[in-house]
Amino acid sequence: MPEQHPLVEAITPLVERLNAELIAPADALDDDIPLKWDGEAVVAVRLPKPADGGTAAAVAGTNAGGVQGLLAEVADELGGPLRDLSRHDKQQAVLLLEARGAFEYRKSAEIVAEALGVTRFTVYNYLNRAR
Repeated sequence: MPEQHPLVEAITPLVERLNAELIAPADALDDDIPLKWDGEAVVAVRLPKPADGGTAAAVAGTNAGGVQGLLAEVADELGGPLRDLSRHDKQQAVLLLEARGAFEYRKSAEIVAEALGVTRFTVYNYLNRAR
């Protein structure tokens, strides 16, 4: 891997959030995404391989994938399926999800509402009460 280039430093948090991997340009495969700086390849990004055999680009582009991962983390942290939590714990789950950026994803409120077994309106209420 090249020394800490400004581009590498800037994209590292995003790459980690996507569960992707930084690859030296010489080691890049056809599926990897080369990133150039002043016309020269500095690094490549290797997206995670999907479990269902789809394309890596589809995994990275699926907003539900990121939200689903955060939902799983919060469910583990709160000790069980989100749908089975008490109202108070569901409110806590929404706050944890907000703190982790879950609501930055498109259609995330609908995805979270379905996971919690509540309406989208309820998710918005939980968010508004916390502010």
